Amino acid sequence: MTLLMSIFLGIVQGITEFFPISSSGHLAVLQNMFNINEPDLLFEVLVHMGTLLAVCFSYRKDIYEMVRDGLEYLRLKSDSHKDEPITLKPPGRALLFIILATLPMFVAVFFYGAISRLFFNTFFIGFALLVTGGLLFVSSRYIKQGNKTEKTMTAVDAIIIGLVQAVALLPGLSRSGTTISVGLARGFSGSFAVRFSLLLSIPAILGSTFFEIFNLISEGADFVLLPIYLVGFLFATIVGFFAIQFLRRIMAKGNLGYFAYYCWVVGVIVIIWSLFNI
Repeated sequence: MTLLMSIFLGIVQGITEFFPISSSGHLAVLQNMFNINEPDLLFEVLVHMGTLLAVCFSYRKDIYEMVRDGLEYLRLKSDSHKDEPITLKPPGRALLFIILATLPMFVAVFFYGAISRLFFNTFFIGFALLVTGGLLFVSSRYIKQGNKTEKTMTAVDAIIIGLVQAVALLPGLSRSGTTISVGLARGFSGSFAVRFSLLLSIPAILGSTFFEIFNLISEGADFVLLPIYLVGFLFATIVGFFAIQFLRRIMAKGNLGYFAYYCWVVGVIVIIWSLFNI
């Protein structure tokens, strides 16, 4: 891998991981269209760690409060001398719902083989991008933002969003786009829909990274290109951070529809390309 390719893939990872346009779909299309060899596992681990660092830094205060309140709740529950009822504070509730919404991802692991094969089906990816665009358009035009936050969301909300996130493992379906859209449909406020979706990405990215590390240990790694890979990691981190800030501003204005048009254009291009290459 060259330095320019490392920078390019780091930028693509940083943008598409958080923008509602499907990172997996874009990377799969690039690899199929331009015969780009799949980056080795060490590079994939590093760029995923870069985007993980970006979201953790962006929501460091929320993460701290969730962990603090979750541990405090467990401590109080374990104190047998406490007679008064103990309730979770809002940050603790958010942590509980993120854990609950992550559970369907474990079921999706059993379909890993079938999902992996779809990464080579550019027609399916193009169609999935059209679906992503449709979800974004509908959520932008026809769904009013509610006022649900971690204080008022329910376990049913978390399970539904978790199921949608598991389905969004399909290439071309945007994880952030689908979870934000469904969050809005469940009555979330715009800012909370984005925040919950991005916080929910943390265990998803962690799971993907651990899976890649396991494969890395099994297959071994060549550290000769590590300096070049670290440049990709740096770009994924920086670009990912700014992508998160941009998405939050866009969502504050309710303009997810812009991403819908992008997904439609790219989806049509990918479908046409796939038909000409059958």
